[in-house]
Amino acid sequence: MADQGRLQTYAAPADPHLEVAGVMKQLDGGPALLFSKVNGHDIPVIGNLLSCQANVEAAFGCDFRGVREFVGRALGDPKPPVLVERARAPAQEQVHTKDIDIGRMLPVLQHTADDAGRYMTAGIVIVKDPDTGVYNASYHRLMLAGPNRAGIQLDFGRHLRAAYERAQKKGQHLPVVVCIGSDLALHYTAATMGSQMPESADELAVAGGLCGRPLPVVKAITQDLLVPAESEIVLEGVLKCDEEVMEGPFGEFVGYLAPADPGPVLEVTALTHRTKPIYHAINGYGRETVVLRKHVLEASLLKVLQGAVPIVTDAEMTAGGLHRFHAVVQVRKASPAHDGLQRNAIMASFGALKDLDMVIVVDDDIDIRDPADVEYALATRMEASKDIFMLPAARGHEYVRVSDRGMRTKLGIDATVPFAEKTRFARCEFKPVQVDAAAMTTDAGVARKRLGL
Repeated sequence: MADQGRLQTYAAPADPHLEVAGVMKQLDGGPALLFSKVNGHDIPVIGNLLSCQANVEAAFGCDFRGVREFVGRALGDPKPPVLVERARAPAQEQVHTKDIDIGRMLPVLQHTADDAGRYMTAGIVIVKDPDTGVYNASYHRLMLAGPNRAGIQLDFGRHLRAAYERAQKKGQHLPVVVCIGSDLALHYTAATMGSQMPESADELAVAGGLCGRPLPVVKAITQDLLVPAESEIVLEGVLKCDEEVMEGPFGEFVGYLAPADPGPVLEVTALTHRTKPIYHAINGYGRETVVLRKHVLEASLLKVLQGAVPIVTDAEMTAGGLHRFHAVVQVRKASPAHDGLQRNAIMASFGALKDLDMVIVVDDDIDIRDPADVEYALATRMEASKDIFMLPAARGHEYVRVSDRGMRTKLGIDATVPFAEKTRFARCEFKPVQVDAAAMTTDAGVARKRLGL
């Protein structure tokens, strides 16, 4: 990323209390930021790492279509992890099992003044399901609640919550490891949601499929779990089956404060890290939170749609919909028999991704990555009396405040034209010409002279 100009160093001292997060928010959507001098800590902080498409493409070394292909390959070709010796695991170069104080040892940020406290936000929580033994990896925020304790927020419908509740019914604590700064493939696997990542999918193996090689793992020091060996920082511990703490409020990706709620306690039994680790931070209400999921959600959506509705050619999870709630789907109708399939695509989209609340379907001459072109399709090809349909009381995301505890009406918009009408709706075309750049001028005096004025 640095070679491609997508990493900037912030050399001034920065306070982990509000200031680092404030700088990240001010420069959100730009190059990644490395804070080299964090007050009270020797560990630098990296933020805005994957906060825009340019950063993502630089990290992967390919364009966004290539990123989606990597994700699609991972889902279809998982590669089980390979165990390495501790001596070959950078994540365990330094091991702490006594006198653990997370807040003193790590530059954990307080992101907004209204947050309940300091939060670890880029941690990938890895667990082994207590019933099936399948590994799950997912992002969950962690609020510091003591020297070696943190409160964790578990969304409804998430696999980690299901695994925790199974352990709780058995009266058992759930062993976990939390990786901060891990393999890029694991970042994207942990962000994958929807129908393409069932509970039966081993997400350490899926991460191997994404990067095209088995993920190196090492045995945890204090828990019976595997740890991605190339992580920067790892917390080992258990989610207590019999203890909760009030977690929140916290500024979440929808722009609002998630309310305080009881959540399980993570009790840390070991903290391991590289000799010179880098701490990764993500602003809850920041571009990285949503951009991180954009390409994995698009890949998941396309896999479902192109299997069910072959006329689908592309999909875009839009920025205004936080790359999560709104999608534009492109179709190519090649015969009258394809009329109506665009609406099948809308319904299939809602089934593929639970959080989708609005889907617009357009023809293949519309640039789905140009909001003006999509709006053009709405303005000229959508008739509100017959091209808008609604699905009431469907399940979405509980953070959407206009919803009823996560249930709201989903909206489908058909902005396509019937196959027989394609010629009538074709836009006028201009001759492709080579513009003579030398003939262009912004000098008013030269322009007047050329015109003889």
